[in-house]
Amino acid sequence: MDLNFELILTLIFLLAAVFWLLNKFVVKQQEGLIEFTGSLAPVLGLVLILRSFIVEPFQIPSQSMVPTLKVGDFILVNKWAYGVRLPVLRTKVIEVASPERGDVMVFFPPHTDRYFIKRVVGLPGDQVNVINGVLYINGEKMMQTSMPDMSESPRSVVMTETFDDAEHLIQKRRSPTRLSQNYSAVVPQGHYFMMGDNRDNSSDSRVWGPVPEERIVGKAFARWMFWNTFFSVPSFERAGTIY
Repeated sequence: MDLNFELILTLIFLLAAVFWLLNKFVVKQQEGLIEFTGSLAPVLGLVLILRSFIVEPFQIPSQSMVPTLKVGDFILVNKWAYGVRLPVLRTKVIEVASPERGDVMVFFPPHTDRYFIKRVVGLPGDQVNVINGVLYINGEKMMQTSMPDMSESPRSVVMTETFDDAEHLIQKRRSPTRLSQNYSAVVPQGHYFMMGDNRDNSSDSRVWGPVPEERIVGKAFARWMFWNTFFSVPSFERAGTIY
């Protein structure tokens, strides 16, 4: 998620649009570089609109969201779920809705302009505690139920965790690491507290703090393909809704 494709696409579209204007009103070539480049402007503009305002694809690069998302999962992100934003500038121009606890969200963390994906666990004003691997929100324990048959490592356990009657999967170490032993924070207004589902193998708000609202990208809502190496065969067995 390091490549800022939106910025690159925007610059290419602007270049093509300039060539289109030159060909339309100045040079008026029937063939050549100016005519060809300008002809790409409508297609690039459509792709830019789709990716900036409607839906954008991403590939999962790390294990921080295991077992919900695995390295090689291709996902779709709803770009208007939390408001319509201008491409590149990220300025919100239309209010739609606010993130809810339990949403899987793509965003830019406060310390870098790289895309990250985590789960929203804390809303503005929430008191977040993680004690011995168990999450507490405003003093209320988030219920966890073991799923022993799903664990791929003897050192870890897969569990279901319940937020407001909605369940999702998490993975944590049988012996909690430093991140999950005794953590406490209050989420500032206009910020969201993010955590990876792979609770003991995730760089998240416990490390770099809550995410400002203006750095939100969108809501991840579906997996559509799994392809973890160039030489492997793409699979659609994991396609489905992200919970």
